Amino acid sequence: MGAVEGRLAELGLTLPEVVPPLAAYVPAVLDGSRVYVSGQVPFVEGVLPATGQVGELVGLVTPEKAAELAAVCALNAIAAIRSVVGDLDRVERIVKVTGFVASDPSFTGQPGVVNGASELFGKVFGDAGVHARSAVGVAALPLGAPVEVEVIAHVRD
Repeated sequence: MGAVEGRLAELGLTLPEVVPPLAAYVPAVLDGSRVYVSGQVPFVEGVLPATGQVGELVGLVTPEKAAELAAVCALNAIAAIRSVVGDLDRVERIVKVTGFVASDPSFTGQPGVVNGASELFGKVFGDAGVHARSAVGVAALPLGAPVEVEVIAHVRD
């Protein structure tokens, strides 16, 4: 077990199976020293634990729950990275994270939601998990997911 997988174990996390594509794409592509990870929704064993828009109003996914789900998206992204590089210790940096939050029109806390993913990358990869980021509010996401995360990682040969 490598250092990164050791940190995952210390955190009590197990990498899931790579989420199968929902359409005509692949979960991740290795192109030279970059891994481009397709948007990952928070599937847990093939199921979305919550659906709908994020916001403060009754009946919406709470920002706190959405941040937890963003961490699940990040874990799914790490699994996708491993599927194309084999050894997660090859990851030299998480370069860019883009988070999409299905948002109630009055909700403006997208950065706090996407922090769930960013913080997980930091815990798992340490300094190499520090990245550039965008957090975008959208009307809807695939299958009603409240959050989706895509990643670009730099890996060594």
